[in-house]
Amino acid sequence: MGKCGTIGILGGGSWATAIAKIVLDKEERINWYIRRDDRIDEFKRLGHNPAYLTSVHFDVNRIGFSSDINKVVKESDTLIMVTPSPYVKSHLKKLHADIRNKFIVTAIKGVVPDENLAVSEYLHKIYGVPVENMAVIGGPSHAEEVALERLSYLTIGCSDLQKAENFADVLRSSFIKTSTSTDVLGIEYSSVLKNIYAIAAGICSGLKYGDNFQAVLMSNAAQEMDRFLNTIDPQKRDVISSVYLGDLLVTGYSNFSRNRVFGTMIGKGYSVKSAQIEMEMIAEGYYGTKCIKEINRYFHVNMPIVDAVYNILYERIAPVIEIKLLTDSFR
Repeated sequence: MGKCGTIGILGGGSWATAIAKIVLDKEERINWYIRRDDRIDEFKRLGHNPAYLTSVHFDVNRIGFSSDINKVVKESDTLIMVTPSPYVKSHLKKLHADIRNKFIVTAIKGVVPDENLAVSEYLHKIYGVPVENMAVIGGPSHAEEVALERLSYLTIGCSDLQKAENFADVLRSSFIKTSTSTDVLGIEYSSVLKNIYAIAAGICSGLKYGDNFQAVLMSNAAQEMDRFLNTIDPQKRDVISSVYLGDLLVTGYSNFSRNRVFGTMIGKGYSVKSAQIEMEMIAEGYYGTKCIKEINRYFHVNMPIVDAVYNILYERIAPVIEIKLLTDSFR
């Protein structure tokens, strides 16, 4: 058993599957909470996740599967949370086990809806988890490329740098390079913002704006991100570092980005509901847009891109009109 003890993964989607692959490259065994028993049965029978990243095969004898979140929590020392942000509260409502002494790593790229809190803030406020017992995984990385073992870089943020380094060592491999940071909130909120900016990039792509404009959009997005992060949590950070700018770029440009795909559909004339139905996957930036908009009512940061995406998704302003107004504000 390593310095992080027994590791448990909470979530059964593509990013959870990619993280399980990374962890099992170093650890002998993990626990894994997947909500549905039928999905677990299929996983054991096939040797791979039946719904996500089906090309990644696992030795299921090294995995303690359970649909009981309390069982996985009790039997694990380190918990990696990888559920979509809209479902965080509903999953945790089933939780009765004490998590205050666990080391919790959030790989959730979203804000807890209705609470308008980053996941680490929510866990500290509602469940009493000490800040030094919480970490966050930042990109840039797509689950699909991790599955293909394409070189990826991850940043582990934790107020306790030794704990961050211990967990970073678990993830480090021939195809994963890691670094550490103390900027937990900055990494969490930048991962929310980059999804929103990826939706904006997709909308512009759907409207037939070209690469020249996309570069201007991403440049302004980075500046907007910097303004927001330095307002809500002022500290010394370099927004051009890969965990901020790199994650923004890969999410804004990559064909693997579900938020960009969602935005492209909106730009082409799909309604929000029809785009969500056709995608069959969650674009977390949709929920993040509303959360950041509401959070910013208290901070009043100049965020024209977030405002434009919000107006398109929630106020039903025509994308062609809203993006034209946005382009006029850029320099």
